[in-house]
Amino acid sequence: MKQKRSLALLFFTMLKIGLFTFGGGYAMLALLENEFVEKKNWLTKEEFLDMTALAESTPGPIAINSATYIGFKKGGALGSALATLAVCIPSFVVIFAISLFFDRFLQLELVARAFRGIQACVVYLIAAAGIKLLKSSVKDVFSVVIFAVTFAVSVCFSLFAVSFSSVFFILISGAVGYAAWLIRRRASAEKEAKK
Repeated sequence: MKQKRSLALLFFTMLKIGLFTFGGGYAMLALLENEFVEKKNWLTKEEFLDMTALAESTPGPIAINSATYIGFKKGGALGSALATLAVCIPSFVVIFAISLFFDRFLQLELVARAFRGIQACVVYLIAAAGIKLLKSSVKDVFSVVIFAVTFAVSVCFSLFAVSFSSVFFILISGAVGYAAWLIRRRASAEKEAKK
């Protein structure tokens, strides 16, 4: 009975997040952190950062990957399936409804004005999620250097219209992080051997 309640809570929480998230997965991160780290304590800040890194670096939308991760952590394979389904239902229903009368829908002045307001809100949500992640993840010199280099290169590429996928930033940063870990491990092993 307790398991069923827990799965129902997971389903309706993800349904609510899917229903009220505009702007995709990055905008959803602020809502996910608020709901699962601060309110429900289902994830620690470290687990949330790990989930974000994993959801970003695996194929598929970050929102769905995040829902799948949280669902699996909370309720195993069934929780994973329910959370993923719940986060997808609102988008599917809304897009399906819009597709039925898409052209007329876009011509409504009320809709056009609403979308302008939503766009401004999405920029804020993405910025807020980015700032929270930055505060949580940048804790040492290595993290600061990786962030600064990635940010500088991203800005330069944007200014000079160089096409460079964010996937490569993730892969390169992951390889550099792994190499740094190997170097530290080797250094500590050598230090232990000298003792």
